[in-house]
Amino acid sequence: MGTTITTRVPDEIAKDIDFFTKLEKLDRSTLTRRLLAEALEEHKIDYALRKYKDKEVSLWKAARIANVPLSRILLILKQKKIPFNYSEKDLEEDIKAADNYKK
Repeated sequence: MGTTITTRVPDEIAKDIDFFTKLEKLDRSTLTRRLLAEALEEHKIDYALRKYKDKEVSLWKAARIANVPLSRILLILKQKKIPFNYSEKDLEEDIKAADNYKK
């Protein structure tokens, strides 16, 4: 089923949640889970991109951290105008990871 997490939010956030629950005909829990999932997805992508920009991980590893396909991480790099850092070592790691991914 999942884990219950309880949190207190400012009144303004509660009002916004109530507004969107009525607009989208959802209950608070469903909307809150959806918003949390979207925020976590974006947070993972931002974290992975920071690691990539700092040259701590390859592009393939950044995609794995963010849990998105390599093609999507490439599009995000382009959209955010993040320079493409790619070395021969990165290529070798990505080929090895791709081979292991197929198995």
